[in-house]
Amino acid sequence: MTDIAYMESGNSRQIEQSLCKRLEALRLARNITQQQLADEAGVSLRTIGRMEKGLGVSLDTFLRVLIALRLQGNLDALLPDPQIRPMERIGRRGKERKRARPKVTENQAPWDWGEDEQS
Repeated sequence: MTDIAYMESGNSRQIEQSLCKRLEALRLARNITQQQLADEAGVSLRTIGRMEKGLGVSLDTFLRVLIALRLQGNLDALLPDPQIRPMERIGRRGKERKRARPKVTENQAPWDWGEDEQS
């Protein structure tokens, strides 16, 4: 399975391994040693090695490596700002959503106070 396929249908472990392999490829493309990346990210050399082998790293470590590689701006594509929705903003006239409410399906009975039930 390709990296892209893992991103779309893989489990969390496969996605993590795929992302870590991409970070390794980016490090190598920039001609940065593991030690240089570790120093810049403020983590140990062993941590970088574990990450590149896909053996698991903390979110903090992952973010430190992204920052060290100057990739933190790419997080906007991963998690876009929910406030920037021009078409919805026009329809709501500036009234932004404060709560989420699940949609009622046709098979789901509407909620009531239970006044019809007799004890």
